[in-house]
Amino acid sequence: MKSNNVVWHNTAVSRNDRNHLHGHKSLVLWFTGLSGSGKSTLANALEARLHNERCTTIVLDGDNVRHGLCGDLGFSAEDRIENIRRIGEMSKLFLDAGVIPFAAFISPFREDRQRVRDLVNEGEFFEIYCKCSLEKCEERDVKGMYKKARAGEIKDFTGISSPYEEPDQAEAVVDTDKYTVEECVEQIVDKLKAYEVFQRKVG
Repeated sequence: MKSNNVVWHNTAVSRNDRNHLHGHKSLVLWFTGLSGSGKSTLANALEARLHNERCTTIVLDGDNVRHGLCGDLGFSAEDRIENIRRIGEMSKLFLDAGVIPFAAFISPFREDRQRVRDLVNEGEFFEIYCKCSLEKCEERDVKGMYKKARAGEIKDFTGISSPYEEPDQAEAVVDTDKYTVEECVEQIVDKLKAYEVFQRKVG
């Protein structure tokens, strides 16, 4: 839905101007995968790697966003759709600011992820599938969420009582149960180099 009686105002400084200032292109890095697949861990490790390369970045973590922007939302199907919609719009704002946003959300449904992809121009949505077996994710269950879901204490839990739809067009697939965090980071950096994201040399 769009607001009525509003007009889009162009800025004096363009995204290209901001990209030139930052020394890199801006694009949305969207991490998706089961709970416990390593999305947040990998996003933070990759951000640290790019920060050391003087890239301007920000991590949008699922739990953190629900403390503020999406604090009014629950976990119903409708609320999950709205949660991803808001994150997509916020990611687009960071994109326009020349920043590389890292969005780390389960985002289990292809339709929701496609909706965010459609918000931005072609080549500006970089989907990273943190591929990890359900068994391994349950082993890493430090919050005890899977245990509660198995006991029926949590309804509509992705991977247990609600489906996860694997990406069919992810720009990067990293096997987080087979490779170390550092190895996964380097795999993604190599992909980003191929996308010519960096205007300065990245080691």
